[in-house]
Amino acid sequence: MNRIFSGMQPTRQLHLGNYLGALRNWVALQNEYECIFCVVDLHALTIDQEPDVLRNNIREVTAAYIAAGIDPEKNILFNQSFVSQHSELAWILSCHTPLGWLNRMTQFKEKAGKQRDMANLGLYSYPVLMAADILLYKATHVPVGEDQKQHLELSRDIAGAFNRRYGVEYFPLPEPQILGEATRVMSLRDGTKKMSKSDESEYSRINMTDDADTIAQKIRKAKTDPEPLPDNLEDLEKRPEADNLVTIYAALSGETREQAIQRFAGNQFSQFKTALLDAAVAHLSPITKRMNELLADKAEIDRILRKGGERAAAIGQTHLDEIKDIIGLLRP
Repeated sequence: MNRIFSGMQPTRQLHLGNYLGALRNWVALQNEYECIFCVVDLHALTIDQEPDVLRNNIREVTAAYIAAGIDPEKNILFNQSFVSQHSELAWILSCHTPLGWLNRMTQFKEKAGKQRDMANLGLYSYPVLMAADILLYKATHVPVGEDQKQHLELSRDIAGAFNRRYGVEYFPLPEPQILGEATRVMSLRDGTKKMSKSDESEYSRINMTDDADTIAQKIRKAKTDPEPLPDNLEDLEKRPEADNLVTIYAALSGETREQAIQRFAGNQFSQFKTALLDAAVAHLSPITKRMNELLADKAEIDRILRKGGERAAAIGQTHLDEIKDIIGLLRP
């Protein structure tokens, strides 16, 4: 059976970009694949975390998954640190991964910046843990954003190298899935920058916990240009802020970008933003309401994660035992 694995980090609040670029697509995929959805809390440790904040963020991301439409009974939903096999397989795979492959990872260079020598090992080896996340379950498909494609390619390289080293066809080579109009949602303050949890300006993003008034305020303040909306995609793509807002509208309304631009061609942004905020509020308000209901019962969220973790660990341990047999490790 084709199997999906994907996850998000519990670092700060999830935002509209996370929802449109990934989470909404996961909801559709659960009807076509066996799905494993993870809150990747071990990955979050690559940056400094306050323990209480991290615990709350894990629960909030879990609530967002469920509120958006992920069914924790139909799918496996858990937090990564519950399943110790992720870390154990990451060590095994790190011993099969050349340093040269990791040195090519552009995200480490971007995140470490000029302080590369002071960056922690976890940030450097992050892609190997990501490979372990995927390969532990022998996932065949991974929904990814553009910024994670290189890491998934590394996962494929590691899987192939392992198979060749031991003369087996054990790991499938996971295929990327990049879905929908809004695979890369940009900042509301700068159409050339990706919408980010870490941006200092709250007005750069719409958080999944924002109420209707906050969403409306952020959209009204979103950066635009003085010209009316064009009537073709070629001209639209020359205007990054306009392109971003049209892309968001198209994703929320279920239209293509071309359909959206034809609908609003010649309109001023004041008119278009009214339609955009109506679409955003209508789409997100029920999700926000459901998230708040879920977060009012933390024990229930913890129960869901525990149950999902037990299901994930059962699969993970079976595969890890097989991997140990392949590479020659003794086990109890």
